[in-house]
Amino acid sequence: MPIAVLATLLFSQATPPPPFVDPMFSDNMVLQRDKADPIWGWTAPGTKVAVAIDGKTISATSDSFGRWMAKLPKFPAGGSYTVTVSGPVSASFSNVTFGDVWICSGQSNMEFGVGNLKDNGADEIAAANYPNIRLCRIPKVISASPIPYTQSSWQVCTPENLAHDGDWNGFSAVAYFFGRKLHQDLNVPIGLIHTSWGGTIAEAWASEELLRKKNPEFDKQIDAMKVASASPDTFAKQLGDWYAKNDQGAESWFDPKYDDSDWKTMQVPNFVQKTGIPELNNQASVFWLRREFELPTDSDLDGAVIHFTADDDDSTWVNGTLVGSTRGYNVPRSYKAPAGLLHAGKNVIAVRVTDTSNPGGIWGDASSVSIEIPNRPQVSLAGDWKVKLSTVINDKNPMPTSVGDNPNVPTVLYNGMVYPLAPYGVKGAIWYQGESNVGRAVQYQTLLPTMIQAWRDRFGQGEFPFLIVQLAGFMHPPAQPGDDGWAELREAQMIASQKSPNAGIATAVDIGEMDDIHPKNKQEVGRRLALVAEAKVYRKDIEYSGPRLRGSEVVGNTIHLTFDHAAGLKTSDGQPPKGFAVAGDDHKWHWADAKIDGGNVIVSSPDVPHPVAVRYGWASFLDLNLQNGDGLPAFPFRTDNWKIN
Repeated sequence: MPIAVLATLLFSQATPPPPFVDPMFSDNMVLQRDKADPIWGWTAPGTKVAVAIDGKTISATSDSFGRWMAKLPKFPAGGSYTVTVSGPVSASFSNVTFGDVWICSGQSNMEFGVGNLKDNGADEIAAANYPNIRLCRIPKVISASPIPYTQSSWQVCTPENLAHDGDWNGFSAVAYFFGRKLHQDLNVPIGLIHTSWGGTIAEAWASEELLRKKNPEFDKQIDAMKVASASPDTFAKQLGDWYAKNDQGAESWFDPKYDDSDWKTMQVPNFVQKTGIPELNNQASVFWLRREFELPTDSDLDGAVIHFTADDDDSTWVNGTLVGSTRGYNVPRSYKAPAGLLHAGKNVIAVRVTDTSNPGGIWGDASSVSIEIPNRPQVSLAGDWKVKLSTVINDKNPMPTSVGDNPNVPTVLYNGMVYPLAPYGVKGAIWYQGESNVGRAVQYQTLLPTMIQAWRDRFGQGEFPFLIVQLAGFMHPPAQPGDDGWAELREAQMIASQKSPNAGIATAVDIGEMDDIHPKNKQEVGRRLALVAEAKVYRKDIEYSGPRLRGSEVVGNTIHLTFDHAAGLKTSDGQPPKGFAVAGDDHKWHWADAKIDGGNVIVSSPDVPHPVAVRYGWASFLDLNLQNGDGLPAFPFRTDNWKIN
């Protein structure tokens, strides 16, 4: 953090002083084995501090800005120690052990708690008595500039702590299952630092310094955020001016007399990306939803409340009158209609939705989209709505951004939820994110490596392992094969894992759920990540990857595919391989027949007599069954690069 900012924190009369020992250090913590772990905090400049453990004492003196740091001697795995810190005040931490510490981060599929598991969440929680797995949850903090510390503490993994130490029905399921397998297989203590936030973009987790250097397309957003954060009134004006300039519907689409007969129709609740409407697929955008609804003639309509949940932000008009605006994809809307606004018979609701990161729409249960009328049954607003794209949000047309309560701003989660963790000793990191960057796959190929480098630079512990989850399947399968933003993002994740040194990847493409962006089989995701870690980090001689395309060759009217990690190549259901498509020089894709030939796959289609390219798993969701003899699924791929976003 800038020295001037830290000095202000230390010496301002209005700001409480930083803690004597950083809150990352607490009872039950795991310190990284075989490493000179730093312990740090703040006190008056020039103050001597002593840190004692296992009969050894390490001395430190705080610098001119009050920060002190002591580095412990290296310890092997295990033990139960007490760490004592002495200075102007004293602190003592008990039940401290040494093992491997992993950072676990991303968006909602990492945040997804163990209590959300589909079938056996209660059983998994009840069995979670692991004294040498320790859990540390980092609170959600947004910041326009790096902060020096955050409030956190370590908990022993018990059923109670696993069920409640999290923001979404328990501690991160992916993190827990990953850590549990490592603990069971390696017999060492495991520390899991969970720092994630649902619905967030990767650039929010990267540093300003690296974004400006590696991805300068975010400069305008960062600059605007800093200006807006310094002056809320400036942001409000910027946002109003942006909508006035870019929103086609700003002048008339809320008018109940507006003719929307040429708009497309979609079912609500639903995400627009699931409708199959091309212009609304896989991109951040502003779009409008409208519908007529009837109200009964024998009711007192004063006091009526409109209920729904929008992703991400909305402004809502009823009969031409603005009744409310809300920011946040997970905030239920409850807009009270002013007296006299609603009337018996036909009424019109218009909702402008600003989708800053996929997916977007009015979502939730059908019962949650309704109008509550005093002393009457709720009137459902679920069903057919009209929808129309207003404008696309992209690097050439960025929205003004402000910190406030919005995590989807470049750098703000790095500043609040990554920066303050360092330089805590770690073994590596696991990362499950990407849904919110769908539609920007080419950018993600460099953005994710930028973020990874930013973390490694901040922790100062070299190129520590960074393991990525490739996105699970989601949304209804296409009738015809073709281009797909989700498939392109998965490809970008694979490319990022290859560009970044000491990175790995595990795919979840085969265990997604068509109608749920949060698939419930997190046990398998954690297991696959652990296999990658055990092979690439701990050097165990095991298979850790599903088949990966090695090469392709056109042979007559077929394409022959070869793979790495393909020993025992088979299908999960004994049926022919599914999910393949081929195209000729016309670039028109057709579903293909496929058969396994030893360790190879031969693909063809009667509709493509002269194939030149093949794709596998190239859709947001497909029923895929190709795997190796260890049951690990094949990674999606394509042999062409005809279109990328």
